[in-house]
Amino acid sequence: MVKNLFISVISQKEANRGSVEFQVFSFTNKIRRLTSHLELHRKDYLSQRGLRKTLGKRQRLLSYLAKKNRTIHGRMNQGKPMNVPATREDLMIVNMGPHHPSMHGVLRLIVTLDGEDVIDCEPILGYLHRGMEKIAENRTIIQYLPYVTRWDYLATMFTEAITVNAPEQLGNIQVPKRASYIRVIMLELSRIASHLLWLGPFMADIGAQTPFFYIFRERELVYDLFEAATGMRMMHNYFRIGGVAADLPYGWIDKCLDFCDYFLTGVSEYQKLITRNPIFLERVEGVGIIGVEEAINWGLSGPMLRASGIQWDLRKVDRYECYDEFDWEVQWQKEGDSLSRYLVRIGEMVESIKIIQQALEGIPGGPYENLEIRCFDRVRNPELNDFDYRFISKKPSPTFELSKQELYVRVEAPKGELGVFLIGDQNVFPWRWKIRPPGFINLQILPQLVKRMKLADIMTILGSIDIIMGEVDRLEYLKEVYGMIWVLVPILTPVLGITIGVLAIVWLEREISAGIQQRIGPEYAGPLGILQALADGTKLLSKRIFFHLEEILVYSVSDHP
Repeated sequence: MVKNLFISVISQKEANRGSVEFQVFSFTNKIRRLTSHLELHRKDYLSQRGLRKTLGKRQRLLSYLAKKNRTIHGRMNQGKPMNVPATREDLMIVNMGPHHPSMHGVLRLIVTLDGEDVIDCEPILGYLHRGMEKIAENRTIIQYLPYVTRWDYLATMFTEAITVNAPEQLGNIQVPKRASYIRVIMLELSRIASHLLWLGPFMADIGAQTPFFYIFRERELVYDLFEAATGMRMMHNYFRIGGVAADLPYGWIDKCLDFCDYFLTGVSEYQKLITRNPIFLERVEGVGIIGVEEAINWGLSGPMLRASGIQWDLRKVDRYECYDEFDWEVQWQKEGDSLSRYLVRIGEMVESIKIIQQALEGIPGGPYENLEIRCFDRVRNPELNDFDYRFISKKPSPTFELSKQELYVRVEAPKGELGVFLIGDQNVFPWRWKIRPPGFINLQILPQLVKRMKLADIMTILGSIDIIMGEVDRLEYLKEVYGMIWVLVPILTPVLGITIGVLAIVWLEREISAGIQQRIGPEYAGPLGILQALADGTKLLSKRIFFHLEEILVYSVSDHP
């Protein structure tokens, strides 16, 4: 409106030099001149100061004009009916992900909105599926160990633990006491690292950036300990059937105890910064509530289950490794909202420090691996003295026959119950290897939690679930792929029939001509001449196709010179 007023004033040459409009126009021209001057003379500070003053004056005059125009416009519209713009009442479908930074991986959500209210939410998977279960069924356990850290790449020790625990229980293999203590220490350090990298992005999702940078301090210290013990920071390949790959290096225990003392101060810092923050509480308290019956019916586990009032921890229930020798408590809450899930994970980090300190102080001596199992249930090579083994060095890693049994093994991972269903078939390869990832099971409840919530609450609820797409992802579109195949079947069937018919005729013609001429040269390539018939038939079909394409091209050129 102000711009139109300027045009009318200048075009009609009725501008009064004392009017507000003319002053604004003059200031605009002056600002344009000063800007052009400062592009060439950047260190002219007097011109910069004058430019700032002129911008402030023009802004004040524009505010005055806007207020004046609103007053005049309101007087002109007095007594007239108000025109209310029409609003759309249909629902809106929004696609979130798979490249959204708050999806924590390649997760796609198809969200149906009524304004800001969520009506429906459909998670779409399948962008990161890598066939880890089928890979396991074609590898030995030792060969498969480097793969498993890609399931949950933030809690890699747990994926290694479940991979070796399954054949250990299947073959009744005993783990030395020192190896069990080392495993517990590594598992709890991995739990702390996983919870830390959950806390930072979760706080960033709800608008707090500072904790995202803080958590990397302690996480890097954990990875330093991993690197000193295993040689790798993330993908460790440290667990072995019957123990661990290597003993703890000299001085590692003292460094780990120092980390435990330092980390407790870091957790108290997080609690002071986050727990009683009013903005944080407004975003998470009462959001994404899960009741006790809902948690059980949906098969939830881990902090998702314990935040709803159920004290269920597999470290207490199954008593695997040596967790029953330590004094620690199960962390749980009863509200079932996003705040409760945050408090459970914060408490679990403190309890993990308690377990690590007790394990470090009471770690026994002895071997770190049960070396006797390398001699039992191994596939023996009857040709140990042949040429390949002695001179070409085809010496495979130790392999173990999996007895003809089936069992389900589980551990308490940071995100919940991580399980493996294993079926052996008296072979070095598992006959069936089925993974039960906790994130995949916990994600099922997301559509129910976000219904009737606001759009901004999706990030809070999804972040509180704590998912990693490496273990969550599955093939989602198998039905769609099968549907496309059945659509193409009626089209491909006649084409395939014609092709087979042409190949059969060509093959018969070659057979007859070869019998008449008594020749077995190029006409009789392959078993029974099948390869030659295939080549001739392909050549014949390609000739016909190119001939028709040439005719179409000639006609199109002649019609359109």
